[in-house]
Amino acid sequence: MPEIELSERHYELFSPPSDVRGMTKLDRTAFKKTVTIPVLKVRKEIVNKLMRSLKRVALQRPGIKRVIEDPEDEESRLIMLDPYKMFTDDSFEKAELSILKQLNVSPQVSKYNLELTYENFKSEEILRAVLPEGQDVTSGFSRVGHIAHLNLRDHQLPFKHLIGQVMIDKNPGITSAVNKINNIDNTYRNFQMEVLSGEENMITKVRENSYTYEFDFSKVYWNPRLSTEHSRITELFKPGDVLFDVFAGVGPFAIPVAKKNCTVFANDLNPESHKWLLHNCKLNKVDQKVKVFNLDGKDFLQGPVREELMQQLGRLSKERTHSVHIVMNLPAKAIEFLSAFKSLLDGQSCGSELLPIIHCYSFSKDANPAKDVQQRAEAVLGTSLDACSSVHLVRNVAPNKEMLCITFRIPAAVLYKNQTLNLEKHEEPPLKRQRTDKSFSKEKTEIA
Repeated sequence: MPEIELSERHYELFSPPSDVRGMTKLDRTAFKKTVTIPVLKVRKEIVNKLMRSLKRVALQRPGIKRVIEDPEDEESRLIMLDPYKMFTDDSFEKAELSILKQLNVSPQVSKYNLELTYENFKSEEILRAVLPEGQDVTSGFSRVGHIAHLNLRDHQLPFKHLIGQVMIDKNPGITSAVNKINNIDNTYRNFQMEVLSGEENMITKVRENSYTYEFDFSKVYWNPRLSTEHSRITELFKPGDVLFDVFAGVGPFAIPVAKKNCTVFANDLNPESHKWLLHNCKLNKVDQKVKVFNLDGKDFLQGPVREELMQQLGRLSKERTHSVHIVMNLPAKAIEFLSAFKSLLDGQSCGSELLPIIHCYSFSKDANPAKDVQQRAEAVLGTSLDACSSVHLVRNVAPNKEMLCITFRIPAAVLYKNQTLNLEKHEEPPLKRQRTDKSFSKEKTEIA
């Protein structure tokens, strides 16, 4: 029997009852179903030895025991067999029959009525049985502490409360399921959500890269899919370096960098993010290394950042060995904020190698997203970044929509007043290219 056909028939046998189709309020008792399974009767003392030899034909179904007690003989056990591999007693292969003979086990197969309940089905199987046939099934979600964050499609909304309860039932530690009901607000980077099932407490705790963060998920921005990116940026820092985190959120860049004995200036416009950022700095014992601000990103750049850069890049800059990084993680709008760097500083420019390194995030739907992000950054800054930038693919956000990070050393001709911009001759020392346009294209191909 072809493997695909066998798999489909196996699914049909172990799928929930057909009459749950269209259910909108979860009734767990409606998922009871009895299936007939072939079993092999064996003495209990040889079960372990025999199971190793019957791997091919033993029932492989998560949540169902492969060996059960014999209701008619306490000295025996019943081994559950795969009904699509064991049609008759003759379905055993020669090697299997040989082992049975050695252990004095009769190859005669009996039938056993196995009762399946709601507990025996996976979340995907339950939702596939309930939702209209042929429509997409949601079984994935973002986990934020005790909260399952779903992003349901329109056809799933009539079943939203059932879906939420199934997510809670089938995922240990999840006690609340929520659905996003609008896009992220660009001002505070949070979104409205609806509690589908479970507790309404949105104050949660998460662990990411060995650090602990607490926050009200309904009022701040948090994305568990950015864990790798947080690590990537953190690894660029050495003790003594300086970080300006323009859109810091609750601290996933600021706190790990501060732990590396760096000086951190962290800002967020959202008062709730600012509150939880202060809280998380104390929680992770870096509150003495992080200066926290509650300002608009432009005001932060033209105020505290400007003042600190004047000192960092001033007369003592020749003695400075540490690097200065500016992280701008607001993908929907961060590139617009690059204009704040134009003529930001007075005086004589420092050495090119001492200029701040910018990590600016953006979305792109362009066919060549790396080139698109670079060109948009160049348009805002009014200069070429060819010689001093690299673009890193962070993640695919949606079909034909990428999140990227462009990293470059801010040109002195942009940063300082009274500097002449020359797009033809202007060059800065190139950064170590973590991703060029070419490598980005290669990476995108590999991912696809």
